[in-house]
Amino acid sequence: MKQKVTAVFDIGKTNKKFFLFDKDFKEIHKEYISFDEIKDEDGHPTENIHALQEWLKSVFNRILETKEYHVKAINFSTYGASFVHIDEDGNPLTPLYNYTKELPKEIIESFFNKYGDKESFLKKTGCADLSMLNSGLQLYWLKQTQPEVFKKIKYSLHLPQYLSFIFTGIPLSEYTSIGCHTALWDYDKKDYHDWVYKEELHKILPPIVSTETSINMNYNGCRIKIGVGIHDSSAALLPYMKSIEKEFVLISTGTWSITFNPFTKEAISNDVNDQDSLNYMRLNGDPVKASRLFLGNEYKVQVDLLNKHFGVDKDYHTTVKFDYDIYTDVTTDFKYCHHWDSLQSDKMPKTLKVLYNTYEEAYHQLMIELVLLQNKCIDSVIGNHIIGEIYIDGGFSDNDVFVKLLTHYYRDKKLRTTSASLGSALGAALSISDTKLNSKFLKKNYDLKKHIPFILNQTIN
Repeated sequence: MKQKVTAVFDIGKTNKKFFLFDKDFKEIHKEYISFDEIKDEDGHPTENIHALQEWLKSVFNRILETKEYHVKAINFSTYGASFVHIDEDGNPLTPLYNYTKELPKEIIESFFNKYGDKESFLKKTGCADLSMLNSGLQLYWLKQTQPEVFKKIKYSLHLPQYLSFIFTGIPLSEYTSIGCHTALWDYDKKDYHDWVYKEELHKILPPIVSTETSINMNYNGCRIKIGVGIHDSSAALLPYMKSIEKEFVLISTGTWSITFNPFTKEAISNDVNDQDSLNYMRLNGDPVKASRLFLGNEYKVQVDLLNKHFGVDKDYHTTVKFDYDIYTDVTTDFKYCHHWDSLQSDKMPKTLKVLYNTYEEAYHQLMIELVLLQNKCIDSVIGNHIIGEIYIDGGFSDNDVFVKLLTHYYRDKKLRTTSASLGSALGAALSISDTKLNSKFLKKNYDLKKHIPFILNQTIN
């Protein structure tokens, strides 16, 4: 008898992954691939959407033909801030523009000249001025700069919903994609912002449905429940939301470290120049306060510099464990040593200063400085809210120095780590399931670990 499974495509900027989960949401199959980027008409690197589409279909069709699995449902988790603009026949009209592409300054200026106070707008839409990362402004840019292409757009689909569309042919929108710093949504009135209607963009944005919506249909002779897709950051929150009763903060680490507070009712930062405080959305449309840090990217840059300085193997940093005596030495008469490549801090020196004779000491120095920046993100999303628990998942959940430092700095809270390398994929599977999770779910599926702070009398500010 074939094993009943839920399939999930989890599409990141680098790796494209495919998972199968059993009825208990345990991973039983995984495969992944990466594609070389192509270039848009301006020479900017971007996703090869056609290669991605071919891979999706070939993998799924192969799984459907196996004698081992019976696919009951499929869903899609992808990075956000990305639109696929399709014509009447459902074909993409433009490249999948990369959110790292800069919008022309004159477009941004034109937009705010037309739609008023920048600070008020960013507050209402729960985002900072992040250029193409505010994917709604991509529509404004297309309308202004490529009017003939814009006229051909039947629908503009966020990437998760486009992947669903590939399998269903039904164009839809859902909250988590709309709410990820797109500049489309007015969090006060819980509807598209007035500018969307004034520009008549609502006509090319498909109907909004709940993220938990699924479509029962016949696909290649198989009766399958097909989800509408979900933004990966919101998906990563879902296993926690469904299994934890108390209010918490989640730090999801990787190239970006994004800290989430899905319980606060406070608005995002009042600082219009704060590019790293933003809102996401829960499945039901409620806001999630978030703060981002380019942690993994900066970590890689700085570790490479330390590796060259000390002449060690590129993977040596993975062997370093927290050392109490080293911590005490480094934090005595503490000085900032790292000049960040992709982060900003008024305390960083103009160049890297290596004050120590051993790699281990220098590594502790690096991690202390990075964690102090991470602390600012945590404090930002907690605000005046009373939070008793912090969860860490992703790549840094296995970093002993990172975890012990955070446990120390937040010793008034319960800090736990999970091995959630498949967090967004699992969240996508859960979003189309009626299964209720209990408090033991994280321990069974995520290798949940509790951490106790070490005792020390001094703290670095």
